[in-house]
Amino acid sequence: MSLDFLLKGSILGFSIAAPVGPIGVLCIRKTLQFGRLSGLFSGLGAAFADSIYAIMAAFGLTIISNFLLAGQFWFRLIGGIFLLYLGWKTFVTKPASETKHVSHTTLLNDFISTFFLTITNPMTILSFLAVFAGLGLSNVNGDYFQAGALVLGVFLGSAAWWLLLSEGITLFRKKVSQKVMTWINRIAGLIILAFGVGALFSAFL
Repeated sequence: MSLDFLLKGSILGFSIAAPVGPIGVLCIRKTLQFGRLSGLFSGLGAAFADSIYAIMAAFGLTIISNFLLAGQFWFRLIGGIFLLYLGWKTFVTKPASETKHVSHTTLLNDFISTFFLTITNPMTILSFLAVFAGLGLSNVNGDYFQAGALVLGVFLGSAAWWLLLSEGITLFRKKVSQKVMTWINRIAGLIILAFGVGALFSAFL
């Protein structure tokens, strides 16, 4: 049943999104500094990228997935450099005042930046292929409706995690002072820089 594929896809999307990595750190930091919408849109960018990888796995787009895996050195290199840029930018960013509102342009930038970070990690396609195969989800017998339900489930599950995270962090936002926010930016920046160094290191292994 397609509903079964939707449910399994949702669980998978939630599970893949939940581990805290550079995207999670960015989402938490942006939620604290700019509000729930900034954090949510950051997460949705990653959820959309996850959905694209899920499409490749569910519909068997072997040529595209092979291209991504073959070029993983360059993707990791570009992604690592971008993480270093984001890490440094986060480290030196001063906390926004409470009266400052997030513009739609900023929300779009939040979405695009996390989408780019996620899509430049081609190892994600291996995660989806392995899990799909392990759960018997890679065999949809040419049923594109079931494959579509699976992909939609992945997006909804991933989006649900980012919604829960941004809403949860929002509860603590008003309790965080400007001084604490400055240190949060510095710590988050260092963590993201560390992920960037790790990405570059793995690219040359």
